[in-house]
Amino acid sequence: MTQTSKDLHDLTVAQLAKLLVERKVSATETAQHFLTRASVHQDLGAFLATNPEVTLQQAREADSRLAAGTAGALEGVPLAHKDIFVTSGFACTAGSKMLKGYMSPFDATVVAKLGAGIPNQYQGAGMVTLGKLNCDEFAMGSSNENSAFGPVKNPWDTTRVPGGSSGGSAAAVAARLTPAATGTDTGGSIRQPASFCGITGIKPTYGRASRYGMVAFASSLDQAGPLARTAEDCALLLSHMCGPDLDRDSTSLDVPVEDFTRSLNQDLVDLRVGIPVEFFGDGLADDVRVAVNQALKELEKLGAKLVPISLPRTEQSIPVYYIIAPAEASSNLSRFDGVKFGFRAENYTDLNDMYLQTRAQGFGDEVKRRIMIGTYVLSHGYYDAYYLQAQKIRRMIADDFQQAFKQCDVIAGPVAPTVAWKLGGHSDPLADYLADIFTLPGSLAGLPGMSVPVGFGAGNMPVGMQLIGNYLQEARLLNVAHRLQQATDWHNAKPQGV
Repeated sequence: MTQTSKDLHDLTVAQLAKLLVERKVSATETAQHFLTRASVHQDLGAFLATNPEVTLQQAREADSRLAAGTAGALEGVPLAHKDIFVTSGFACTAGSKMLKGYMSPFDATVVAKLGAGIPNQYQGAGMVTLGKLNCDEFAMGSSNENSAFGPVKNPWDTTRVPGGSSGGSAAAVAARLTPAATGTDTGGSIRQPASFCGITGIKPTYGRASRYGMVAFASSLDQAGPLARTAEDCALLLSHMCGPDLDRDSTSLDVPVEDFTRSLNQDLVDLRVGIPVEFFGDGLADDVRVAVNQALKELEKLGAKLVPISLPRTEQSIPVYYIIAPAEASSNLSRFDGVKFGFRAENYTDLNDMYLQTRAQGFGDEVKRRIMIGTYVLSHGYYDAYYLQAQKIRRMIADDFQQAFKQCDVIAGPVAPTVAWKLGGHSDPLADYLADIFTLPGSLAGLPGMSVPVGFGAGNMPVGMQLIGNYLQEARLLNVAHRLQQATDWHNAKPQGV
């Protein structure tokens, strides 16, 4: 073993995987290194649960497979999971008091695929689980301040939010507490925190990655994806996360597994990059505009052509999303009633009062707010006026993208209107909702989208550029991001003190 453990955390997933295969470092040593870092940086609030005994056992098994020549593609590389994925050996809370202490007897499909796999079905990638990462309660939020277990702090400035709902995942990767992490994206919850924390994250086409074992928020929108420092690392992880899971997830696409790394390093000559005029209006902060425009110029240097396009229903995506997502949430969260599992109120008079007290005490304010909105728009007399109309506009938003893709190959623009704001800076929930304006349209259409670091804005905070592709075009997005990262150094920037 020639690699010194002191700098293991500065290596990418691809670099660590190579060292492990060459036996220059052991999986056990690597896992212990990252467990120590997670302990040292507890003040960030990124991790909700660790289990060193389970982690080190997985690492020892990975070392055995590496020695025997039966290793998975990412054998022994550590990662951590957003606390939305059920993971055997680790508590799964979804950031909620309602599930405090819940231990799942099985792994989510994404967890199994990245880990040891499922016996007699498929071999996993062999990654080692470091623990579970903080998130907004039931993935509802844009700042990671809605977690029942406290907010996550942005490692670039601990007085600011890391974004949400996958804020724990983004902060942990940016702070080098894990080389990679899983996240979920319902309306931008991978892309926005990746942007705020200066890392790379991708949401694949809806249905590409199985939702089995993901705690549901909005079933027609939720999608799993990876967060890492580079597009190459995201390509490696996504190649193992995706694939059909038809027996367990009825929304899973019957599309073969794809090796997204094979499409990296293709040139961008004559690539048409669509620039939506609606993404660059008065609501976009000047510092974000400058950083994104600088990245667009880099793409032009690489041979890409910028094409003006229009996504005319961008503003309508906010009311549409905040009708459809709460409606689905109100249905999905009805199962948390204190009867079969999870939190139950201690004092109640009868069964109905037990339901009321349990849900009143177990859910946080934002979750209650969305349940009430969702119940209202689905109620008799309002379904046609709100929910049905929202679904019609959702179809129109998807059609807008298809019209745009007749003129371009990928779409580029900002991820969020501003850099990360201060903790407690959005006392009005509507301010959080408005911050999702650029990520919501792609989510409603079910399109793949990603965030790539493209510089820094006010307060020396990271800025991300969003790339959106047509259905099943993840490989193209990853290649564009990879070529941009080969030509620039923004993705290598590191927060001070970590």
